[in-house]
Amino acid sequence: MKKILVANRGEIALRVMRSAKEMGIQTVAVYSEVDRTAPHVLYADEAVCLGPAASNQSYLLGDKIISICKALNVDGIHPGYGFLSENAEFARLVNESGIAFIGPSPKAIELMGDKLSAKAVVKGSEIPMVPGTDEAIEDVVAAKEIAKEIGFPILIKASAGGGGKGMRIVNSVEDFEEQMKLAVSEAVSAFGNGTVFIEKYIASPRHIEIQVLADKHGHVVHLFERECSIQRRHQKLIEEAPSSVLTEELRAAMGKCAVNVAKSCDYVGAGTVEFLLDENKNFYFLEMNTRLQVEHPVTEMITGVDLVKQQILVARGEELAFRQEDLKISGHAMEVRVYAEDATNNFLPDIGTLTTYKRPGGVGVRVDDGFEEGMEVPIYYDPMISKLITYGKNRLESIERMRRAIADYEIAGIQTTLPFGAFVMEHTAFTSGNFDTHFVDKYFEPDLLKSSTQEEKMIAAWYASKLFNEKKLNARNISSSEKSKWKQNRM
Repeated sequence: MKKILVANRGEIALRVMRSAKEMGIQTVAVYSEVDRTAPHVLYADEAVCLGPAASNQSYLLGDKIISICKALNVDGIHPGYGFLSENAEFARLVNESGIAFIGPSPKAIELMGDKLSAKAVVKGSEIPMVPGTDEAIEDVVAAKEIAKEIGFPILIKASAGGGGKGMRIVNSVEDFEEQMKLAVSEAVSAFGNGTVFIEKYIASPRHIEIQVLADKHGHVVHLFERECSIQRRHQKLIEEAPSSVLTEELRAAMGKCAVNVAKSCDYVGAGTVEFLLDENKNFYFLEMNTRLQVEHPVTEMITGVDLVKQQILVARGEELAFRQEDLKISGHAMEVRVYAEDATNNFLPDIGTLTTYKRPGGVGVRVDDGFEEGMEVPIYYDPMISKLITYGKNRLESIERMRRAIADYEIAGIQTTLPFGAFVMEHTAFTSGNFDTHFVDKYFEPDLLKSSTQEEKMIAAWYASKLFNEKKLNARNISSSEKSKWKQNRM
């Protein structure tokens, strides 16, 4: 494999190209008209314009991307994440054209891309599942009865897609029909597929995912877990590895299940098996993502394994150079997704020009981005500016390093999620490890972050967490004081 085309943009395109360059592989960038001067375009050995800014006129043009590969004698296509990365038909066309798709087989993408088919595939592999239906809901009345048997609250979920779309929590039987209609409507709008099913709603879950790697010779390993419980609208905001709550026994059990999931669909390449962990440390299979994850850097930091290089090596037909017993966890890593979003306004996108853009640096700090100062964050794509990653010898050092890195990160011209990241890093629920996927709803107070400058926002974030912690401490002290009055009065 001497030349790779990266069918993506921004930070992930640049990140893939850097690993390819280290391997002596030439790279080809594709871009839309609005991305003409983007860093990934300038970094590549060759670059070709796909079309206008809209993704359906550029980055989603699979046939055009394949024709570019043929014209430039490209050996492989790396899809990154998003866009065409989990499109089974695109993967099939790539393979049929004689070009290597740097990812799993079309069959694996198809099987795991639909939550119901994924459940059916792994059912015989001793994988714990959330109680629910194994088939699509077709009869609303019958589904209502099933929901009663499972017990409310329940979750109505879209079979296709993800990101929280087509997902509704139902607390009572009276709300079932209305919420079902809303879930189906949203699923049709988002994925063109209105198929939904029912699962028991786990009230206080933690979101734990296991990274897997598999080659074409039957070897499958897991590279431990990532915790992704800090979310807004079911979208991850902060990830870390390892999780602060997993024991060695639980880690081994979840890792074994993840490997079994990969084996059940003859998986090849890098993938992620996602689980929910309840308050009693029971875990349940959620889904499998058949691509590289946004949060893959935290796994790289604690294992020393370059996941992109492994994807390329596997696509070339090489065996994994290590086995499960060779893999160890070393240290702790954090990732904060830096979005062009206003956390004080329900995390709504805030598109504009990066009038100031200065990255943090120093020991244990990594920034994966695709922007430079003066560039505009376009409205057409996901508003993620960068991924800020820190590494430390333990969780505390990783958090302390993240606090410093956030404070050193200078971005002006748009609102970002950096102040929210600062808020989380100071909050006792997070620092103690005692949190779940409802962290934002439980603890985040947007009004406390409202201020005019980035520096003021950082101070506000610190103050908001400090204020919350003091309130909690005062409540405990008052409670203790009231309990002790009886003794005082008796003396």
